[in-house]
Amino acid sequence: MSRFNALKADAAWQQVWDDRQTFAVRDDSPRPKSYVLEMFPYPSGKIHMGHVRNYTMGDVLARFRRMQGMEVLHPMGWDAFGMPAENAAMEKGVHPGEWTYQNIAAMKAQLKRLGFALDWSRELATCDPAYYGHEQALFLDLHAAGLVYRRESAVNWDPVDMTVLANEQVIDGRGWRSGAPVEKRKLNQWFLRITDFADELLAGLDSLDKWPDKVRLMQENWIGKSRGMQLGFTLSDGGHVEVFSTRPDTIFGASFVAVAADHPIAQAAAAGDAAAEAFIAQCKRGGTTAAEIETQEKLGYRLGVTARHPFTGAALPVFIANFVLMEYGTGAVMGVPAHDQRDLDFARKYALPVPRVVADGERTDAVFEGDEAYTGAGRLVNSQFLDGLDVDTAKSEVIARGEAEGWGRGTTVWRLRDWGVSRQRYWGTPIPIIHCDACGVVPVPKAQLPVTLPEDVTFDIPGNPLDRHPSWKHVDCPACGKPARRETDTLDTFVDSSWYFIRFASQPADRPFDKAAAEAWLPVAQYIGGVEHAILHLLYARFWTRALRHIGKLDVAEPFAGLFTQGMVTHETYKAQDGRWLAPEEVRDGIEVASGAPITIGRVEKMSKSKKNTVDPAPIVDQYGADATRWFMLSDSPPERDLQWSEAGIEGAWRFVQRLWRLFDGNAPAAGDDAALTRKLHQTIAGVAADIEALQFNKAVAKLYELVAAIEKAAPSAARNEAVATLVRIVAPMTPHIAEEAWAAMGGEGLVADAAWPDVDTALLVEDEVTIAIQVNGKLRDTLVLPRGMAKDAIEAAALGAPNVVRILEGRAPRKVIVVPDRLVNLVA
Repeated sequence: MSRFNALKADAAWQQVWDDRQTFAVRDDSPRPKSYVLEMFPYPSGKIHMGHVRNYTMGDVLARFRRMQGMEVLHPMGWDAFGMPAENAAMEKGVHPGEWTYQNIAAMKAQLKRLGFALDWSRELATCDPAYYGHEQALFLDLHAAGLVYRRESAVNWDPVDMTVLANEQVIDGRGWRSGAPVEKRKLNQWFLRITDFADELLAGLDSLDKWPDKVRLMQENWIGKSRGMQLGFTLSDGGHVEVFSTRPDTIFGASFVAVAADHPIAQAAAAGDAAAEAFIAQCKRGGTTAAEIETQEKLGYRLGVTARHPFTGAALPVFIANFVLMEYGTGAVMGVPAHDQRDLDFARKYALPVPRVVADGERTDAVFEGDEAYTGAGRLVNSQFLDGLDVDTAKSEVIARGEAEGWGRGTTVWRLRDWGVSRQRYWGTPIPIIHCDACGVVPVPKAQLPVTLPEDVTFDIPGNPLDRHPSWKHVDCPACGKPARRETDTLDTFVDSSWYFIRFASQPADRPFDKAAAEAWLPVAQYIGGVEHAILHLLYARFWTRALRHIGKLDVAEPFAGLFTQGMVTHETYKAQDGRWLAPEEVRDGIEVASGAPITIGRVEKMSKSKKNTVDPAPIVDQYGADATRWFMLSDSPPERDLQWSEAGIEGAWRFVQRLWRLFDGNAPAAGDDAALTRKLHQTIAGVAADIEALQFNKAVAKLYELVAAIEKAAPSAARNEAVATLVRIVAPMTPHIAEEAWAAMGGEGLVADAAWPDVDTALLVEDEVTIAIQVNGKLRDTLVLPRGMAKDAIEAAALGAPNVVRILEGRAPRKVIVVPDRLVNLVA
């Protein structure tokens, strides 16, 4: 019996697929269209096990749908702009473009080595002017429609990468790539009006029934629609401050007012108060994200004015506070310490009153004790005319009184902010704008696109090389012809990934996409990627698609009909005795290979370079072949959960591939039939199809293990031969190389990749036998396999004849017999 030579088969069939352009799709195909897409990778130079798992899942679905008779678009490209390329330029003295394209070539070869059914004819890289020139054209279209604007704003500034970061790119107060503490600065920035679409983006989540609930909830919370009240407080110096509150029902619990460091009241105070000025400067060094503000110490500077409470007339102290954002609401809040944790932390620090105004069960005492605010539901207490009302009714009552008396109004605010897309770096899409002293902001004429990056740049000092380039930014104004300057900011790389899926669907040379061609494929039927992109990429892509619809470029609202977020690939962590992290290949049997010293085995964690618990796919594929690697990625864990890498797991997958080959290579003509095996075969065909469509690959794998075991046990027969021949097609989406090899050996027509999914005899999907539990006095004593639908008296007779029942009854007749057809018999002795 021959052994399956995975490396030889892999190379041979991958070459065949390439030569025949097997997976290149036709826009004019009469077959029903299906668009399967995994989030495209950043070209770091090497694929990792997370890539292997992600792309294997998408590949199985794409191959399966092809076998179902669909024209499947399954493309691949590269999210190729960004800081790592500039970091490499600084560290290695290589141009970012050279580094990027070398990495693309290496990763493309690695992906091909796994046999993915990708349409490489549609490959794109976002750093290619042929891509980003069209992005510049779309930017200008949005600008003409009023969806792009420029203003001065407070930004997150990374002092090491020397660039602006989005709120989501600040992790624990530090830049997501550099790790440097982030500062607040004010810069002129370009923005996209994503807030114009906030209502649409929120309402659209209801239609995404094929998205994970957790992702929809994350987007809902990020968009953050809040119904509240804007109310005015009169200041003791004759001034006025407007505050916004989502909990106007708690107004009788207010004990202070706080304003943001950028608020006009704070700025006015700083003009004549050095201590206030110093505090504002300190605030600017703090966090800027909502998460960071929640975790940082709550600090304030008390001003020399008070605010008059609109109901009680009490004088409330006014603070500048580091946890108030100018960009949210009015930039001023009323502090209600008993019912807001942030306000409570602040009040405890500055010894402010903490009155209770919402009952916590039976607790109605006027002074709130403890260090954990009560934010739940309840009845209003200690609140004059609101006492006894529930929270929602009290909110409405306060808003009604404020509007009637002229000091407040009900309003809606959003947590979502307009998308700042300016980045002060070289390796990104140049913003196609020219600044003219005479004409102001002038769009680059579309005939002059793409605005390409200059090649002769240096990275010897921090900052944006485009700013200091001797000639690139100096151009004549397209409007008046006078000397002018190019915009030297480049676009946030999330812009690049906000429309790439449209370009995959349609790639004309003279425009970003053809509307009809793109709409024929969109929305993406199944999108697969990590949950870490739930807010940034997925929200931006939804906005960009809606913005294109708004300007008439595309009649599609939601870009991704189905979304699946796969789990991570994990591995044990290892530490040497001196505290060094060790890679798996540096450890054997609990010993460090180099030193022979015992090591410490740590937690199973996500594979990461920092902890060295990564496994390089390349040597795994070289040793075990592509099919075994793919099979392991699919088999050991539900796809939405983390998968722990193990040597035993990949070796088990390799053994299964060899079991398949023994079946495929050992088939021979035989007479006779095997009805049970035929039934098992058709149940597997139907079950695996349903599992793949539901992306429950581990369940499909389990069914295939059962079928293989059944075939191995079966005696030679025509049914066994049919099962083996059909098995080739069932495993083809998961293990395509061995399937092609077996298909060819069995004389199959063409490629198994082009073969149809096996037909199912639905009559064989219903089991004609059932297992009946036999109980005596409620305890299980025996089981019987009987024909489905058997009459009650026949079931009772069979139960009374069961060996264990005969032994227990010892010839006595039972006092009562309870028969539940097709399930159980209970004998009461």
